[in-house]
Amino acid sequence: TLEIRASYNKSCNNPPVATGLKRSRNDTGNKVTVVLGAQWGDEGKGKVVDLLATEADLVCRCQGGNNAGHTVVVEGKEYDFHLLPSGIINSKSISLIGNGVVIHLPGLFEEGDKNEKKGLKGWDKRLIVSDRAHLVFDFHQVVDGLQETQRQAQEGINIGTTKKGIGPTYSSKASRTGLRVCDLLGDFKDFSARFKNLVKQYQSMYPTLTVDAEDQLKKLKEYAERLRPMVRDGVYYMYEAIHGSQKKILVEGANAALLDIDFGTYPFVTSSNCTVGGACTGLGIPPLNIGDVFGVSKAYTTRVGIGAFPTEQVNAVGELLQTRGHEIGVTTGRKRRCGWLDLVILKYAHMINGFSAIALTKLDILDVLDEIKVGVAYKINGKRIPHFPANLEVLQKVEVEYETFPGWKSDTAAARKWNDLPPKAQNYIRFIENHIGVPIKWVGVGKSRECMIQMF
Repeated sequence: TLEIRASYNKSCNNPPVATGLKRSRNDTGNKVTVVLGAQWGDEGKGKVVDLLATEADLVCRCQGGNNAGHTVVVEGKEYDFHLLPSGIINSKSISLIGNGVVIHLPGLFEEGDKNEKKGLKGWDKRLIVSDRAHLVFDFHQVVDGLQETQRQAQEGINIGTTKKGIGPTYSSKASRTGLRVCDLLGDFKDFSARFKNLVKQYQSMYPTLTVDAEDQLKKLKEYAERLRPMVRDGVYYMYEAIHGSQKKILVEGANAALLDIDFGTYPFVTSSNCTVGGACTGLGIPPLNIGDVFGVSKAYTTRVGIGAFPTEQVNAVGELLQTRGHEIGVTTGRKRRCGWLDLVILKYAHMINGFSAIALTKLDILDVLDEIKVGVAYKINGKRIPHFPANLEVLQKVEVEYETFPGWKSDTAAARKWNDLPPKAQNYIRFIENHIGVPIKWVGVGKSRECMIQMF
């Protein structure tokens, strides 16, 4: 016992030395920059992403599918992207399709091959696909069309979907019958059985639906092999990217705030969260790692398809914006409805997303107008309402309160810095900034990269 006591005393006098290094308390990792649509889509997000992607190491998509459409012009060449992140143009960066995206494989490869013919080399070597992403099958697209026809017949109105199978795929995902990338790359026999069950399920709901399951599976097996080298565990990949060496990570939102399944003008919305939360759930990244959130808005408002649109101008102004702005959907070829800038929806989008700054695009489209209006509030029965109404019937009835500005009546397309803009255009921009309480970081005055004026 004396020996034990002696060694005990000794150890008390010389406690063991801690060899582990004290963990730094602020090691949160790289911050992720998020670019989101602040209206009803088609705001020119692709252009802003393209601008930021020139310096990004990693560009990610987190939600939606090939219902999105981004056009990027580089050196006179127009590239159209639907599923591929627009950052794929930058040969030095990696593009990632996250778990929140729904992927139509024929669409993905067709898009890659089409852009490759235009000069996009090696895109498949720079693309990473999350193994947890759900798959859009051809029959999902057929069902999308059938559902629209059914809605039209029953309610006399449809949602105006892109018929790309996005809604039905998210429905399969939510009802736990969907199939993911990891299933396709796993045991093909098991995948085939589940695929056939899913087909049967849809056929029982839509008796006119015909699917050649064997033919589809044969094609899917071929796609699986082409896809395999691109697939990674997205959660681990993002974790390593955030906590590894210093990197610039960019998240490219598709669709927009007013099309969000939770916050948009429901039911005339998309089937995913296109607000900032979708970046976390669609990639598996913590809110702590979200850095700047940039909102993108046109200098006026457009909307494709059906649904409330308080500042819409069904008149000569709307037509002028439509023609001057070439307002035709990249994905659907549909004419976009046009109207004045609505600051009520921009403020609402900011409440949800917490924008650090805004990119205001297509200012040049307003160059020819004698006067320009901006919607600043909604009224019901002559009284201002303090919020953006959830109920569509209420939204259809609102009366918009406008501020009117004199037009600048001069060409802004050649402007490359703030001082090149006419004073009246500067006033218009400052008013928007002050009203929504978010700084405007970029002003777009044309199609190409050079036409984005950076303010700070």
